[in-house]
This record gives sequence, C-alpha cells and structure tokens, in this order.
Amino acid sequence: MYILVARPALAQQPQFTVHNLPLPRELSSADNQFSGLSISAGKLFLLSESRLQDNAEAKLYTVQLKDLERQLADSTYVLPYQKLPLINLPALRTKINAAGQRYEGLEALLIDRGVVYLSVENDTHSPNGYLLRGALSSNAVVLDTTFLVPLAKPVAADGAPIYNAGFEALAASRRRLFGFFEFNYFSGENCAYEFTKKRLPAVRPPRKRRVERVPFRLTDITAVGRHRFTAINYFFQGGGEDAVYRTPAGDLASTQLIQDRGTYRSYARLLTMEWKGQKFTWRPLWEFPESYRGYNWEGLAAYHGGYFVINDKYTPQRPFRTTLLYLKRVP
Repeated sequence: MYILVARPALAQQPQFTVHNLPLPRELSSADNQFSGLSISAGKLFLLSESRLQDNAEAKLYTVQLKDLERQLADSTYVLPYQKLPLINLPALRTKINAAGQRYEGLEALLIDRGVVYLSVENDTHSPNGYLLRGALSSNAVVLDTTFLVPLAKPVAADGAPIYNAGFEALAASRRRLFGFFEFNYFSGENCAYEFTKKRLPAVRPPRKRRVERVPFRLTDITAVGRHRFTAINYFFQGGGEDAVYRTPAGDLASTQLIQDRGTYRSYARLLTMEWKGQKFTWRPLWEFPESYRGYNWEGLAAYHGGYFVINDKYTPQRPFRTTLLYLKRVP
C-alpha cells in the first residue's frame, strides 16, 4: 500500500491510499488489454479491448463489489469473476470495415440501467470512431447490429490525423451521454460529443460541447456527481509518433510534469472535470505515486469516495500484466 504525500501546492486536494488488488490468472493476463471500467448492479465491469483482428475474444468480465470489499480487507482472498461474451461484435466490425474504416478495438465502457455503451477505436487513418449499444443480461451482452453511430475524429491544423487517438471515454449526466476524444490540446477546438440517450441513434450529428484545453491524454472518465466527473490524464514518455502528446516548452506548467532535466518521463494524474455553461472545465485532483506513473491507465470507476483504476497491459517492467488498484480516499 502506498500513501501519496501532497506537494505544498496540492495540500488542499484530497489524498488517497493506493491498494493493489490481486487478480486471478485469467484476469491478470496482459492479453485482455483492458480499456474501460464501469459499475452497475453491485458489480465492477472490466472491458477487454477485444482486438478481433488478433483473434481476441469479444468479452467483458464482472466482479462483485462485495468480493472486492472482502479482498481489500483480506489480500489472500481469491476473487470470483464471470466472463460475459459480447455477442454480435464481429458483425459490427464487418460493417465498420466495409465502410472504409479499420477496427482496432474497444476503448470505453458505460453501463446505464442495463444498457451497455461502447466506443470503437479505429486505426489512425480512419476518420471515424463509433458508438455501439447493447443489452446486458445475466450471461452476455447482446450488441444491437443496427446501432452504429459514427464519431468523427478531430484532426490537426494541417488536416493530419492524430496518432493512435480515439474516443477513450464515455460519461453520462442524467439524460445526456458524452463521448470524449483522447487528445484535447487543440487551440480552441476541443470538444466532446453530446447525445440525448432517448434519441439515440441520432439522425443528425451529435452536438459539440467545448472542452477546456487539456494536456497529454484523457483515457477514461467517471461521473462523481451531477455534472461533475473525474478523468485519467496520462502521458507516455515515448517518442516517435507519440511525441504529438508532448506539450511545448511554452506550456511550462505542463512540461515540467513530464520532463526531468530535459528527459521525458511518463506521468499520470486524476482531474476533476465539470460540465458548466455548456462546456467542460478541469482542475488537477491527484497525482499517482512515482512507481505507478509508467502504467498505461485506461479504466476508471468511482466507488465510495475513491476509485478503481486499471491498466491496459503496459507496465514499466516486463512481463506486462493487468493491474487493478483501488484508490481509497483519506478522511
């Protein structure tokens, strides 16, 4: 267990103890490449990226919250779990590819009163992502093959696509559903898509709602109150095409978080995001401890004042593995 000590500038912000929750072998396998979390009906749902092109299974896993509570009290307790197949995902992938897009995997999960929403990430050069919808039952999720809503991806100022970026987060606020793009560092052009849940699939394009400029990546978002959310803000130290996520030297506040004597380092934190005045604003909430900043955190779910977080598979050291944490708020 780790306790993060706040920097002086962050002294008024909430603090959390970090609890690493041991996973059964099947869930800890890096092959799952988990990309989202959601809580519904007393269960934590874990979304596999379901990379069908790599012959991966289309699936979710569920763990009872009461079992997670028991493991928090007793780390030797082995978590029971259930696997739920995603029925009809191959048929939807066929439709996506037939439209000239290229399916890569599932990135975001939201479960709302038995309705399952998923976002599809396509490859860098595909101009669209997609929103999917399905029905949750006790032993499967049945996706609606008639529900395939395109989400146009923003592009750079020169018209080029943003490398390895898609719609990484879904969040609900009462009647609204919001889809968030991973990259939100454009000059005044950052936006989330807003849908009215009862009117989906929409005949007209979704409404665009402004997002205050955010550095690095947004990799998941969870609701924590009416019009208030928490988001993962993640930076990977790598170069090459990933360099698009580096902030310019002129943005000193952001750049100093990801550089050490001129060398880039991975970084992860939580942000508070608020929907107010037809736009999303944000402020820093909490920094991950140094030892956890190199994990590619992709799933987030609010629970009892704290958060479950999960990585896709990437960790600072090999062998890669799934890591599930619970961030418990310090009273």
